Amino acid sequence: MRVAYADPPYPGMSGFYADHPDYAGEIDHALLLKQLDTEYDGWLLHTASTTLREVFRCADRAEIDSFRVMAWCKSFAAFKKNVCPAYAWEPVLVKPCRKPTVDHRIVMRDWIVEGITLQRGLVGAKPEDVCRWGFEMLGLGPDDELIDLFPGTGAVTRAWERWRNELRLPLEAGPDAFVSDAV
Repeated sequence: MRVAYADPPYPGMSGFYADHPDYAGEIDHALLLKQLDTEYDGWLLHTASTTLREVFRCADRAEIDSFRVMAWCKSFAAFKKNVCPAYAWEPVLVKPCRKPTVDHRIVMRDWIVEGITLQRGLVGAKPEDVCRWGFEMLGLGPDDELIDLFPGTGAVTRAWERWRNELRLPLEAGPDAFVSDAV
């Protein structure tokens, strides 16, 4: 399966990335959603709670409704002076490439609680556990192809490589690899 992971600048927030070498201005989220839905077997899109309504409008314009909204709840978030309530959760739109399996893994929730990353060199870099949760929600397997459409710090790609290698280890070792002869 070919799957996309999209963590673009959220609508109206591209200015935070003006100094990044990949900066290209505002993202057309309707066009992005159409691309996700037509070019990939599954996809995941991060956005902000304040921009979710705009992203839904873009999905409507692109005639896309085959996704589920999940939540990344931030156990530690950046609290800004005179900003109340704090921005402590993030919507994550997911269209799985296949139904996530629970064989040999735990049943996942449609939300995750994980703190934000700090000092990663880019605003909004995702923690590895959030990426791993996303891979599970997408129903990914170790032989699938994941395309990180907005690589930024490379955190998603690094998390993907670690996650898929961990899944492969028990499979490649064979069923007897963990059986002990000790009495």
